[in-house]
Amino acid sequence: MRILLQRVSSAQVSVDDEIVGRIDPAAAGVPHGLLALVGATHSDTEATAKALADKVWRLRILDGERSAADLAAPILVVSQFTLYADTAKGRRPSWNAAAPGAVAEPLVDAFAAALRELGATVATGQFGAHMQVELVNDGPVTLLLEG
Repeated sequence: MRILLQRVSSAQVSVDDEIVGRIDPAAAGVPHGLLALVGATHSDTEATAKALADKVWRLRILDGERSAADLAAPILVVSQFTLYADTAKGRRPSWNAAAPGAVAEPLVDAFAAALRELGATVATGQFGAHMQVELVNDGPVTLLLEG
């Protein structure tokens, strides 16, 4: 799995002009939250998803070098198959490394569920939909995690 993780002061995802997922860290009394764009490949497993969820939850990239676990910071999880784009040849990306929806959707769901089991407040996008993601990246802080 690949996760593009961003520290945000706010984030939301909409489908057909309707907000389907939103985090507002300030309303939760914390300075930041996290936006996790999650892509899966063919070899990923539920164990991979759980391990990366734990990493995201405990990664010390929030205010004062604290983690989402330390601050109870909210997390927005959005599926993002394009993280597995292969742009090595030509001008048209190949998506062969991205897991098909039937494989990827349960893994993205497992990632979000694992975060919730750890104690996170989690909002999500809508798998397979055309989504509009709005965010205010704070710092900016953007990390690529792979598992």
